[in-house]
Order: sequence, then structure tokens, then C-alpha cells
Amino acid sequence: MNIDEIIAIDFHTHAEEPCTCARDDGYYEFQQDFAKYFKNPAGHNMLPTIEETAAYYRDRKIACVLFPVDAERETGFRRYANEEVAQLAADNSDIIIPFASIDPAKGRLGAREARRLVRDFGVRGFKFHPTMQGFYPNDRSAYVLYEAIAEEGAIALFHTGQTGVGAGTRGGMNMRLKYSNPMYLDDVAADFPDMPIVMAHPSFPWQEEALSVATHKPNVYIDMSGWSPKYFPKILIQYANSILKDKMLFGSDWPVITPDRWLKDFDTIGIKDEVKPKILKENAVKLLGL
Repeated sequence: MNIDEIIAIDFHTHAEEPCTCARDDGYYEFQQDFAKYFKNPAGHNMLPTIEETAAYYRDRKIACVLFPVDAERETGFRRYANEEVAQLAADNSDIIIPFASIDPAKGRLGAREARRLVRDFGVRGFKFHPTMQGFYPNDRSAYVLYEAIAEEGAIALFHTGQTGVGAGTRGGMNMRLKYSNPMYLDDVAADFPDMPIVMAHPSFPWQEEALSVATHKPNVYIDMSGWSPKYFPKILIQYANSILKDKMLFGSDWPVITPDRWLKDFDTIGIKDEVKPKILKENAVKLLGL
């Protein structure tokens, strides 16, 4: 990856379409509901392959952190194999930075997988979605996986706040928003002070809790994905322009929100000119050690 030619790094993109297995029954209906929430006109057809994602980002000279989400235990939908994502990312290493996802309920088996993915596949971090995976981030049962991630020098990225997944469906697909309160990550950051932690999204309705944790714990960052910037809370913009300017990261939430849409709205919210390069690229370069 030629960092000098890259204009930005999108820290939050999803691998949606698997390479070697058909989607499970109900998955496309699930995607339709998801698309409706985000007002995505492409609907369930908006499931780009990794190669298509790479081409989109390459054309815009934007690098991206790419990951699947292992939520098969709670959703019933089989996960996208981490090895497949990592291999396809390696084939497009000029533009894609591979992350993986492991349900903490996999325990020591998951910890072994995490170590192998870092050592043998070049995975740089791991995505957690407490609401979809059904766990509190500070549950001690997850610590065996965090220990492996921390010891391997990888990054832990956590969904925080309300999620569009399941929004408006009957019972919210049985997903519980309580799991994604960012305050639970304060415990994780204290217990794993050398493991970089990224809190994804404006953490509605717990925005101030997220800002508090990121301000207090040196190893905690925020990616600003999942919302159009024009809907960002004023306090998030205020902190991004000041106290947390070195800890904010550009993220889109591709494919439900595109970088084109995010970046267009980002230019309208009053981020200082000297801060924009930090959020769009420089903070991610430092965090990833590129």
C-alpha cells in the first residue's frame, strides 16, 4: 500500500457477500430491512463482492479496513470465513486492510483462531458487535479472546450505540441494544491498556459516555461511521475539533453508507481545516502503524 497516494482511510467497511457458500434462508429479507432503514435504494442487491469493494475504493484512492461479522450463534446466518476475507484482502493489499470477526462465545477455540489469523493471514484487528453477538463487552468470558488479540498486537473494534440491524423488524430480530453501551468498554480498556480499542459509530443514545471513555483511556478511539455526518451530535463535532482530534477516525459503514455520501456531508459540519487530515487519514495511519 502506497500511503502517500492514499487520500483517506475508511476504518469501517463490511464484507457482505461470501465467496464459497450460498446465503442462508431469510438472509436477503434481513438485508432488505437493513436497506430500508438506511434508505439504500439498492436494497438486498447491494451486496458487493470484496473484489467490487476493492475496485470502488481503488478508484477513489481510499484505503479501507474490511471485516465480516461473526454473529451466526445469535442470527442463525453462517459467518463469512475469516480466512476467505483475509486471502481476498491479501489479493487487494494495495487498498484493503484485513480485520476478522470471532464471536467471543467461541472461547479458547476463538482465541486460537485469532492468533492464527494474525500470524498466518496478516489480520490487523477484530470486529465485535455486542448487540448482534449478544454479549456484554466486559463479560469475563470474552477476556480469553481479548488476551489473544492484545498479545498478538491487534486492534479490537466494537460496535456501539443503536444499530440499524433489526431496526423496525418484529422484536428487533431479538437483538438487545443494551449490550452496546460504550461504558462497558471502559472496563475492557482498563483491563487491556495496551490493546487499541475503537468504538464504532456515534454512540446514540450514549454519546457522552463514549466521549468520556475515549477522553479518559489513552488506548480508546472512535470511528465516525454508520451515520451521515450531517446527523452527528454537536458534542461529537466539538470533541472531534478539540480534545479528541487525534483519536477520531473516518469510517463510512460501506456498503449501507458510501464514502461518497459520507465525505460530501463531512465537508459541511464545521470540522477545522487542520483537523480534517487527522480524521480522514493521519490518525488511522498511526493507529495501524502504516
